Amino acid sequence: MNLAGLLGRLALDPFTKALPPIGDTERAALEAGSVGFEGQLFAGRPDFDALAAVGPNRLTVEEQSFLDRDVAGLSALLDDFAIDEARDLPPEVWRYLREKKFFGMIIPREYGGLGFGHFAHATVVTRIATVNTAAAVTVMVPNSLGPAELLLRYGTEAQKSHYLPRLADGRELPCFALTSPYAGSDAASIPDRGVLTARTIDGRTVRGFRVNFDKRYITLAPVATVVGLAFHAIDPTRPAGEQALGITCALLPVPTAGMTIGNRHRPMDSAFMNGPIRGQDVFVPMDWVIGGEAQVGQGWRMLMECLAAGRAISLPALGAALQQSALYVAAGYGRIREQFGLQIGRFHAVAALIARLAADLYATDAARRYAAAALDRGERPSVASAILKVQLTEAGRRAVNHAMDILGGKAIMMGPKNLLGVAYRHAPIAITVEGANILTRALIIFGQGAVRCHPHMLAEMNAVQARDAQALGRALLGHVSHVLRNLWTSLFGAPVIGSVPAELAKEARLIARVSAKYALTADLAMGLLGGRLKRMELLSARLGDVLSYLYLASACVWRYRVEGDAKMLPLARAAIRVQLDLAAATLRDLYANLPSRPLRFAAPLLLRGTRHLAPLRDRDLIAHADALREDRALLGRLCPDLGVPATGGLRDLMQALALADAVADEVPELNKVLRRTASLEEAASKSRDPAAALAYLLAADRVIQVDDFPTAGTAARQATQ
Repeated sequence: MNLAGLLGRLALDPFTKALPPIGDTERAALEAGSVGFEGQLFAGRPDFDALAAVGPNRLTVEEQSFLDRDVAGLSALLDDFAIDEARDLPPEVWRYLREKKFFGMIIPREYGGLGFGHFAHATVVTRIATVNTAAAVTVMVPNSLGPAELLLRYGTEAQKSHYLPRLADGRELPCFALTSPYAGSDAASIPDRGVLTARTIDGRTVRGFRVNFDKRYITLAPVATVVGLAFHAIDPTRPAGEQALGITCALLPVPTAGMTIGNRHRPMDSAFMNGPIRGQDVFVPMDWVIGGEAQVGQGWRMLMECLAAGRAISLPALGAALQQSALYVAAGYGRIREQFGLQIGRFHAVAALIARLAADLYATDAARRYAAAALDRGERPSVASAILKVQLTEAGRRAVNHAMDILGGKAIMMGPKNLLGVAYRHAPIAITVEGANILTRALIIFGQGAVRCHPHMLAEMNAVQARDAQALGRALLGHVSHVLRNLWTSLFGAPVIGSVPAELAKEARLIARVSAKYALTADLAMGLLGGRLKRMELLSARLGDVLSYLYLASACVWRYRVEGDAKMLPLARAAIRVQLDLAAATLRDLYANLPSRPLRFAAPLLLRGTRHLAPLRDRDLIAHADALREDRALLGRLCPDLGVPATGGLRDLMQALALADAVADEVPELNKVLRRTASLEEAASKSRDPAAALAYLLAADRVIQVDDFPTAGTAARQATQ
């Protein structure tokens, strides 16, 4: 017997006990999608040539035209405050969305759709979301995880021919019903059941399922004309223990007998449509099952495979919109608003926040763009898409919070002039849906990442399940070699594999070094804790976070390489520096909390060389904020997806900043005269160009003012009379 076989025989029983059992639904989730550059980071051997092989983002002529013409036209119809007050999009917006085929972006042209790529799809959603979140969500859902994508990948030809043209032109508006009151994050445990049966319809026997279901949080449900439904299929004619066929997905037209679309939910009082759907003894013919009878029981695999790509598009687009809007508003308001005779953006406390927003945005948008490019070349990176979902939505929430602090009282006075209030209210929604971030960090980014991205883990698990000692031995020998190599590179330095831009060579070496330390740490944690690590979510979440930070840092290298924009080099370096500092700090926290004294004792040695990864110094933050204030084009490059709304505070700010350029050097003196005279006209008369100065001062005043509303006779007033 060779060494691999002997090792495998010795390890088979201990590994069988140590590795947690994997059910069919969990295996479908683990095996969904593909592995990209994140796999190399997990292995501790990032190849920067592989990173560079993913080309830059490109838009076709048709996609660019749609952005310039149709998306801009939509933005001009969107009044954020009016939509929020009405809690619905106006009829002309619904009509425009249908006419311009916004609901059919991912549907191929042969079915009447626009046939857009992933980057174009993401860019459209981002631009709409900078103007109005409700409109963005309304566009996002039909193009995200829902009937269209499921039909494209798994539907029968008859289903595609019937539904896809109708979805593309908006004759059908879809929703997808998965979540149940008692199955939220644990979506695979939905209690909804469909029992295989047969009914006589128009004189013929039709096989199908009698389904009872209770769904909630279903976006677009109140206006949907076709409902995608996930339920557990059961065949009662089979022997006990074999009756469960698995989760199944079907399409139900509205109306369908027994199905009720309930009253509206109001997630954070948003204007987008959302609500519950219930069904009692609903008959679902086999023809309504997506993919027909051959796909009965395959619904969970279908959903996980679609989500492997979809997580990287829609919610990251919303997060990017929040970040771009917040940075633009914070930097712009910091330039216009003065206190103590000084632009508030010059105060160091404000400048530091603006600089951090910029560094965050460079990194997260780099990752979003890189993932879109990978998707457009055919990859379906399930772990990377989870990284994007968590990191972009968290960064969006963080950005809005910081920008609200900078705006002060302006931020909290609701009305048409408010700049971020509606976005602030919406931020938690993106955190919660498509896998809550608190779960995704631990169970998907690291839990799935450990299986899919590790070079040997899946082979070991498959060998254990197959009771194949030889295969297990080969995998273990490879695993030992992998650990020893990462131990060596952690202690003595990791080489940079592939070529990188010379300006970022130092940063690439640091990425390689931290990646090796992360790979070693992940193996030590898994070896020490085995299956227990799955339940120790604080540790596994940290491991997921480190992989996320490394992915964002690497994406910065990619972005700088493909863009070649020298003016962005300081921000690229800052962004990488921030992500690596977060990774190193998280690794230190991880070792401090491992239930192993020897590993805690060894941590300083294993993490040697990471303590100098300091966050940005104060002087760096001030310099970045100054650059953003003095070079408005730099701000534009960081915020390329801002739409121009029909009216409101954001439009006022855009106009004020454009007018400021003509009198930029005079603004401090103009404001000084204005404070003394309280007259816009008199202040403007002191300018070399009074007309331009007055136009700016009027625009700036619109930005500074807040809304007030008439007070109906209040009880307090009546009580004093």
